[in-house]
Amino acid sequence: MNTPRTRTINQLAAAVVRLPMRLHRDQRGTISIVSVFAVILLTMLLGMVMNVGRQVDGKVRTQNAADAAAYSGGLVMTRGMNNLAFTNHLLADVFALTAFMREARDRNAESYTDEILAAWENVGAVFAGSGFPKFDDLGSAIVQKVPYEQRLVNTWGEWSAATSELVLPMLEEILREELIPEYQRAVVEAFPDIAQAAAREVALRHGAVGGRREEMLAVLWRSSGEPVGGESELSDPSLPVVDPVAGSGGGTCTCLCCGGGNAAGGSGVQQGGDSQDYASTASKQRRRLAYHYLRQWNSQAMTMFDRKAKMCQFGALWRSFSRGQLKVLLDEYPRSNLPHVIRTAKSRIVDANEHLEEDFTFLAVVYRRKVPDMTPKLFGNPMGNDMLTYAAVRMFVPRRRLVWRRYSPGGPPPIQLGGVPGEFRYFTGTSDPGPGQQSGDARWIVGRESVPTHWDLLNQHWTCQLVPAEMTNLSAILQTPPPLGFSNGDEVVTPELGGVSSEEIARVSPH
Repeated sequence: MNTPRTRTINQLAAAVVRLPMRLHRDQRGTISIVSVFAVILLTMLLGMVMNVGRQVDGKVRTQNAADAAAYSGGLVMTRGMNNLAFTNHLLADVFALTAFMREARDRNAESYTDEILAAWENVGAVFAGSGFPKFDDLGSAIVQKVPYEQRLVNTWGEWSAATSELVLPMLEEILREELIPEYQRAVVEAFPDIAQAAAREVALRHGAVGGRREEMLAVLWRSSGEPVGGESELSDPSLPVVDPVAGSGGGTCTCLCCGGGNAAGGSGVQQGGDSQDYASTASKQRRRLAYHYLRQWNSQAMTMFDRKAKMCQFGALWRSFSRGQLKVLLDEYPRSNLPHVIRTAKSRIVDANEHLEEDFTFLAVVYRRKVPDMTPKLFGNPMGNDMLTYAAVRMFVPRRRLVWRRYSPGGPPPIQLGGVPGEFRYFTGTSDPGPGQQSGDARWIVGRESVPTHWDLLNQHWTCQLVPAEMTNLSAILQTPPPLGFSNGDEVVTPELGGVSSEEIARVSPH
């Protein structure tokens, strides 16, 4: 039946059937839909790019902070080594100067010059009456010179005695109170704390960039896994040195780090119960240096007597008596006022690389809170720990560098100019040809610096440099919470590395 209602229903059914066909051909609103999806995709990409950029920027900044903290801390430790080396020389120089001033006080050499000059005066009189013109002139000259030399000796004696009266009490007090060794002990105790503070301050300053402050916490670690500084410095100093008097029970080491006594030594050091006699080593170093400085004092002080007043023999007498004074002085302090020495003797080192790692290498680790994520619902950081980066630094004595030397056959010793070949700086107005050129017999040659390279606490050329972080305890150190947390009291969350070894970490990132 074709009723109106039936026709209406049929029309609606036909419209529904034709709707998909019209929708397929209708392009109205297409751009809007595509734009919505494009904006969503671009937002996701922008979040991803910003997350990656922030993470990379945070990693670079934190790694720079770790490099700077490691170098700053290592530099302070190096200055501690040079400070000890300088005061070791100073201690020996004080011994030499004390012996010098004791002889000035006692005036032993002066007491013999009267007889010597009287003998010369008698010899001069004999020569003067010989009847031979040359001998007559010689005798007259000797007789005339004797009173001048006598006056020179007396004047020198009065001046040196007056100087000794002012200076000697101070030198005696320095040795009696052991002021230099006490200062050295303070250096050994304080410099690791200063190095730790320097590393921490450098990290804090790296966190303040562009008006924003992102707190970075730096800790300087020893290769054993202990932080540098703190109360442990009294029993196990971070500086690889030993006080022969107070630090090892009268000069024989029994600490764990050296392998002395009944303790087991480090893996890079010879094992066994044959402990090192540091007092004997220090005593020999002190004696050798003290005599060296006494020779220098005497060489400067006796110049006039060596050149112009040889008859009185005052220079030779002074040297003999001052050396005797030094021997007596050294015997007065057989087990005190000894210089600090390196903790492990060269003869006891088995593995040089492991020894360097144990005693001369430090690890700076910088901790920083995680960088906040952009669009965290889409790109969340799966790591639950705070950020950290690390860098290793090593103390060492450098080899001699290449320098230019001006060499002239038959002339004075070569003139050394610092630098390396190719970096010579010319002086304005000089007529001397530069390196590699020849002027007459003179020429420039390449040589090595004249600096000491011995590995001990008598060398003041200790330095440091960044090295690959490949220490045995690297994995354990990275998982150890630092002694101090962030400034607001939050503790640092360190990573859980599971069974990842230090060797595997070093292969991935040895920085």
